Amino acid sequence: MSTAILTGPPVAGSSLEADLRSLGFDVRTADDPASAADLIAAVPAQERVAVVDPRFVGHPHALRLALTDPRFPAAAVPGALTAQPEARPALVRAAAAIPVGAGTAHLTDVLTETLTDSLDRDGVGLQRIELGSLVATVALTPAQRADARDAVAAVDDEAVRLRTAVKSRDGFFTTFCISPYSRYLARWCARRGLTPNQVTTASLLTAVIAAGCAATGSRGGFIAAGVLLLFSFVLDCTDGQLARYSLQYSTMGAWLDATFDRAKEYAYYAGLALGAARGGDDVWALALGAMILQTCRHVVDFSFNEANHDANANTSPTAALSDRLDSVGWTVWVRRMIVLPIGERWAMIAVLTAFTTPRIVFYALLIGCALAACYTTAGRVLRSLTRRARRTDRAARALADLADSGPLAELCAGGARGRGRGRASSFLAPVMAFLSTAVLLVWVLFQDHPASWPTVGVAACSALLAGAAVARPLKGVLDWLVPPLFRIGEYTTILVLAARSDAPGALPAAFGLVAAVAYHHYDTVYRIRGGSGAPPRWLVRAAGGHEGRILVVTVLAALLSPSGFTIALTALAVVLALLVLIESIRFWVSSGAPAVHDEGEPA
Repeated sequence: MSTAILTGPPVAGSSLEADLRSLGFDVRTADDPASAADLIAAVPAQERVAVVDPRFVGHPHALRLALTDPRFPAAAVPGALTAQPEARPALVRAAAAIPVGAGTAHLTDVLTETLTDSLDRDGVGLQRIELGSLVATVALTPAQRADARDAVAAVDDEAVRLRTAVKSRDGFFTTFCISPYSRYLARWCARRGLTPNQVTTASLLTAVIAAGCAATGSRGGFIAAGVLLLFSFVLDCTDGQLARYSLQYSTMGAWLDATFDRAKEYAYYAGLALGAARGGDDVWALALGAMILQTCRHVVDFSFNEANHDANANTSPTAALSDRLDSVGWTVWVRRMIVLPIGERWAMIAVLTAFTTPRIVFYALLIGCALAACYTTAGRVLRSLTRRARRTDRAARALADLADSGPLAELCAGGARGRGRGRASSFLAPVMAFLSTAVLLVWVLFQDHPASWPTVGVAACSALLAGAAVARPLKGVLDWLVPPLFRIGEYTTILVLAARSDAPGALPAAFGLVAAVAYHHYDTVYRIRGGSGAPPRWLVRAAGGHEGRILVVTVLAALLSPSGFTIALTALAVVLALLVLIESIRFWVSSGAPAVHDEGEPA
């Protein structure tokens, strides 16, 4: 139970107290700023406090947005504000500092506005809620109250709430084929007390069942798999809409939503590969290739966004052209579909699963994702080259964390540190990262027998180049390419060595190993996005870093027989999965990071 303090006696005929209680607040009354400060201080430290003017007139959803959203330390609309535990000391100070007596009426008449301005100046992270068509005002006269009530009656509160439950920026398939009805499913879930995390889990279970159906290898199983995959996506949209509809945001919810998306998609790839194998078609290499391509696409997105998260002088002719294209209606949807977002991708996978074969599904997926990757990466390179911006220490730290360099690369970086300070050095990091990946992949791809000790030597040289890439802070214009280049090198090396071993089970074992490593990389991303920083260094070192894992895999390939290599890959996958999962679950369960979630459009 949270506490709401009315800064004066209730107004006759007002439903304000009932609205506050329906939002879970215990309502109390304060006669002046001093008594308000005493009431705020008396509330248990772990509870949220709201201060509301009894003359408030507005939509219940306006109050809900201002007083119950967990993402902000403090939030306000005209006539109402809230403070979570971290912002409450500032609220107490603001209330206690308001003078009383002659000449202070301008401060105490609408006390909530005075307190809001004070919290804003105090820098506690106050969020002034964008209301759009919703109404929230303090009616000082009967005429103002009548006008405000008319304005409230003119706008359907529930319609606005449903509309804003849907993200303003989504793909074509999601916007026109899913969201028109999934929002009502979200409301149905909210009215039955279901949480977004429960819906997210239901989506995961549905996708796993779909993967199981695909693994049967029968036409009926493939049709059922396609239908269930689409239903899983409906639930995937519903969980976010439920979070926005009921304001049930949480750090863990955002993490579950993001990581379960990957788990669902990659489990489905494995199901398709198993189903194909039942029909005598080995497509594990295609399944692993699709997972690698999709993961590397996401790493490009994450790295680019982190590199420019807080860049100064963020100007680019390419970005300006993109904005102009967005002003033309049809180009918006074409450009969103070109990048093959999750809605379009899952719809394509589901339809092709039902009517074709797993091999065709993977061919279509690889071609579509490759074209999308070329389109998005080329655009981001152009933006970076034409943007005049100074990258910050925070961006450089985030890119270094995303690079996932282990002890060997750190050692090599120490030897290279301090070199190349000239103008040309702005491209040194991506060039070294490219060479690190290219040297390794050219060798393993074009050698007749890559499972050899010379390959181990090449992997060691690759690690030296990787160390040189991260020897200096990653503040260059194209330094965001370093993490995806490392991912390409690591994942593809595992794929090639497993495929060239010709051992039964080597590719499924490699699929499991890449899945475990990819989970670690996604976990790193969402920790950074949640404001909690990267995983602890001991975990990165224990996992070996990207260069350490490459070296271990090449040594295992050279040292063991094909069947032994398969067993070793399986064991490595299990050990890494347990290591990263246990630490990840421990972190997210105990995390005190602020709640985050994709936001819908303003009301």
